[in-house]
Amino acid sequence: MRRPTLSLLAGLLGTLAAPFGLAAETPLTVGEPAPAFTLPDQEGAPRSLADYRGDWVVLYFYPKDDTPGCTTEACSFRDNINRLIAQDAAVLGVSMDDVASHAAFAAKYELPFPLLADPDGEVVERYGALSDFLVVKFAKRQTFIIDPDGKIVKIYRKVDPDEHVRDVLADLKALQSGG
Repeated sequence: MRRPTLSLLAGLLGTLAAPFGLAAETPLTVGEPAPAFTLPDQEGAPRSLADYRGDWVVLYFYPKDDTPGCTTEACSFRDNINRLIAQDAAVLGVSMDDVASHAAFAAKYELPFPLLADPDGEVVERYGALSDFLVVKFAKRQTFIIDPDGKIVKIYRKVDPDEHVRDVLADLKALQSGG
């Protein structure tokens, strides 16, 4: 009897998972235009990616307001905001929490950058950062650096909240110097 190949098994699993929202989307890649969006920030004001055209953007997705890893990551961006601004970069955080949750989180930790509410997960999904476990959906911890022309120039699929901002700062510097 012949054993199934790995690719056959992967295809079968993808087919079986698709009806449950578990199939992998085709991920965004470096060099692609960043998908456009408009979402409300923690004050309810609409923010569009187009508003940041001409600037470097650090767009980070995170699972849940006021949880340990998400707080560590947000506070690290807060603590390094002047360094990021000095590198002409805007920081935008996105999760599936609502505006009120973002407002409380931003106020509690004095976060000086927009937290964008995507409760339906439409933008999270467009960026390939949606974890969908049938009843529970949340954003994966992923970050995209977008250049002033609106192109994705760096993608972080796996993020360590303790080290991430250090990596972002180093990569921004290298990207901006053409390295």
